[in-house]
Amino acid sequence: MDKIDIRSRKEVDFLVRRFYDQIRQHDTLGPIFNGVVKDWDTHLVHLSDFWEMILLQTGPGAGQFNPVKVHRQVDAEVNNSIEQAHFGNWLELWFQTLDRYFEGETANYAKEHARRMAHMLFMRIWEARVK
Repeated sequence: MDKIDIRSRKEVDFLVRRFYDQIRQHDTLGPIFNGVVKDWDTHLVHLSDFWEMILLQTGPGAGQFNPVKVHRQVDAEVNNSIEQAHFGNWLELWFQTLDRYFEGETANYAKEHARRMAHMLFMRIWEARVK
């Protein structure tokens, strides 16, 4: 399969769906996500909205997301068991999915943004635990 650049919602949605197919089957991440997400179809549309906003600066996502709040809630639901290694697993799968299907500036930005976001989210989860 030839790699392509991420230029539209179609590519963003493809990326999100392929990525979360892997997440759902992952030994460590699967139980967390499958235990928290009740409606995968709706969740995948929501995640595509988020990544379209981040990567393309388009779509219905502007002002609709609070990832820190959501990830703190998830951590609380799993008894504060989210660790830095979970974010490492998440990033590894994200990078693998991007590298398999995509190339170009937007794909590179998707990696960099995910790296920064993973670091920030883990730090905010940790801060919430020590308050």
